[in-house]
Amino acid sequence: MNSKNSPKVYPYRYIILAIFMLLSLVIQIQWLTHAAVARPANEFYQGQFNPNSFFNIDFLAMSYMVIYILISFPASYIIDTYGIKIGLSIGAVLTGIFALLKGIFAASFLMVVIAQIGLAIAQPFILNAITAVTVRWFPLRERALAAGMAALSQYLGIIIAMLVTPMLIGSDPALPDYGQGFEKMLMFYGLISVLAAVLVLAFIREHPPTPPSGEVYKRLSFRKGFALMLKNRNMLITIFLFFIGLGIFNAISSLTDALAENSGVADSDGLIGGLMLIGGIIGAVIIPLLSDKLRKRKLFLVICMAGMVPGVFGLAFADQIASNADSIYTISMISSFILGFFVMSAGPIGFQYAAEVSYPAPESASQSILLWVGQITGMVFVAGMSMKENAYLGDFMTIFAGLSILALIGVLFLKESPLIESGVGNPRLTSGQAGIGSRGEEGTEGMGMEGT
Repeated sequence: MNSKNSPKVYPYRYIILAIFMLLSLVIQIQWLTHAAVARPANEFYQGQFNPNSFFNIDFLAMSYMVIYILISFPASYIIDTYGIKIGLSIGAVLTGIFALLKGIFAASFLMVVIAQIGLAIAQPFILNAITAVTVRWFPLRERALAAGMAALSQYLGIIIAMLVTPMLIGSDPALPDYGQGFEKMLMFYGLISVLAAVLVLAFIREHPPTPPSGEVYKRLSFRKGFALMLKNRNMLITIFLFFIGLGIFNAISSLTDALAENSGVADSDGLIGGLMLIGGIIGAVIIPLLSDKLRKRKLFLVICMAGMVPGVFGLAFADQIASNADSIYTISMISSFILGFFVMSAGPIGFQYAAEVSYPAPESASQSILLWVGQITGMVFVAGMSMKENAYLGDFMTIFAGLSILALIGVLFLKESPLIESGVGNPRLTSGQAGIGSRGEEGTEGMGMEGT
């Protein structure tokens, strides 16, 4: 029999994860509602903005990156100080309100921009909570997989934005309904977002009645945690990897229609971005699961960075490899899938690795700094690539190829997570608990949510 405070895992953790995944999914849909259909959107909002100005269709995706840089650390502070229920509730309320406004005022580009900024403020309250949710509710043996499932929901949201959105509006320039249907599409996504927000407010709990594993949390304050991370060699290398990898992913995700146009595709079908997300979905399930099962973090981060290289090179140099438009498009789609499979599966492993090597810094702090640096580079890349109607897109893709090689070199200097290396060896365990068996470390299966 377990004592009152002995480790136990509860089936309710799957409800927590499912609702969190739904909220993550809708906030990512809202991020890229216009990215895959930028050309039809230009037609729909014609005359409401200057396409050569900073406030164009591409700004809708870039606003998420700009706002994240400003709000990320305050959001992480709230999550760490007041808990995941408060943090996620703030994100949910903002998501529901501004997603609905985006649908109601879909025909006004100015109102869509305002609503998008509100959604961008909501995003860090959601994304920065991933590791905090997994640590509170899941035993060590399930955490990389739980983080992978959370990342999977984000990728599903992006793939819906990439592949479903073109089906909901007129995306074929040869048809008379080209550029129509944005009102229905945005309202549809808005209603789903409201549903996710309601579920969060109704069902999210801070933590189970008893901890999921035999860990003693002795965390530093938010400020001291950041200071510690910036002195940690492995954390600095991980930050560098996200600086490159997440920045490239954010840039390519935000400009998939421009990449398609660069490949000679007339129809805004979203396939380049969609295949990248399909690859990411598959990778986010397989690679974190293997990382948990084999108890390896560094090995799989090396594999992910190595796999990113051919994906980036294929997208950057497809027009030089192939001789005709169809071949260029085929190479671009294959490369996009490869890039998604490896770089997007690196995310959940990287988040978990960072939380492990940066202990006793708060989990939300380690995750927020990784996302923060990726938003900075993503914002810079998108701004540069979209200048003068994407005149420099090819140059930036060449730069990405070089950066991918640099990331592969950097990941080789990582050391394995001390938590993973030590077997039972959880750095959060006190010396008196270090000999606890697998039952104590991992927790036993609880029957429900007593006491919540």
